[in-house]
Amino acid sequence: MQRRTFLQCGLGTAFAAPLISAVQQEKLDAATGVLTKAAADGQVSAAVLYVRHGKSLFAKSFGTSKSVDDLFLLASISKPMSVAALMTLYDQGKFRLDDPVKKFIPEFTGGAKDKIRVRQLLTHVSGLPDQLPENKSLRKRHAKLSEFVERVIRTPLLSAPDSQYRYSSMGILVASEIAHRISGTGFLKFIDKTIFRPLQMKHSALGLGMFKLEETMRCQVKNAAPESGSGDPTAKEWDWNSPFWRKLGSPWGGVHASAPDVARFFAEFLHPEGKVFKPEIARLMLRNHNHQGLAPRGLGFGIGARVGSPGCSKKTFGHSGATGTLAWADPTTDTICVVLTTLPGRAANPHPRKLVSDRVAKAVD
Repeated sequence: MQRRTFLQCGLGTAFAAPLISAVQQEKLDAATGVLTKAAADGQVSAAVLYVRHGKSLFAKSFGTSKSVDDLFLLASISKPMSVAALMTLYDQGKFRLDDPVKKFIPEFTGGAKDKIRVRQLLTHVSGLPDQLPENKSLRKRHAKLSEFVERVIRTPLLSAPDSQYRYSSMGILVASEIAHRISGTGFLKFIDKTIFRPLQMKHSALGLGMFKLEETMRCQVKNAAPESGSGDPTAKEWDWNSPFWRKLGSPWGGVHASAPDVARFFAEFLHPEGKVFKPEIARLMLRNHNHQGLAPRGLGFGIGARVGSPGCSKKTFGHSGATGTLAWADPTTDTICVVLTTLPGRAANPHPRKLVSDRVAKAVD
């Protein structure tokens, strides 16, 4: 029997894959309807929806995005990518998860900092803050990433290590510095070498890389995250759209990528092929590493249905980003869902990405 194919055109971009059932198609139409309306109403300037279910594929762009390969600023979806880059060194035996951070960054010491382990940086229980107290002034004067590193090494802890779950972008920054010191390679180049190239993520870069600013989707900044200026007109020189921020390459939020590339990254964890490290390392990153009483967390990834949709299984892993992005994979249904938008995460409740995610989860259930 000849296999039929499903062809979905996203404003000039087409993909061929095995046919999605009529029932699933109807439910995915509900998901695309959310973004179609959001774009038509001017709520969302640009968006891409990319879904892989088994061997079937659905991809479409919306608004000012004319191709599903358009680059979006991922924000915190960058975190699991940065952690994966670090874990290539774990795979090589260059560090252990329970090694003290000061083993690799000797000046990271004093008081409870001596007790912080690498694992705790990756699961948001190190006690480090999310953003530096001097974050605004650093961005305002276009500080180099190395100065952010210097400041976080000196910044006080907000809680004792392993005592509280406290979401920490700065923990990921310290982790990237460990990778830098072990490898001797700047982290922007290191993540390209260890993650983007092996996974054929040709539309991805930490910072701008070889891409031009005008080749990326422009973020909407009204009601943006406080650390990006919250849409204040006086923050234009350092907000999400500024050349400074787009080029900086913050390991906690500075990756630019297309939706298909994000899916390629998640696919390496959904079906590990050893392209970046041994399959057991991929599985290790998806386990809960926090003790009972603290929010469950994988290494870089959020885990459990809450990171996707109520319709997802407890095996789901993923992450969202403050710029309006969301990506998850559910091993139970063999599904990857990537929703990239330009609408800040805090600008709408419920956010279109959440409404789309819920409908995708129902479509593949």
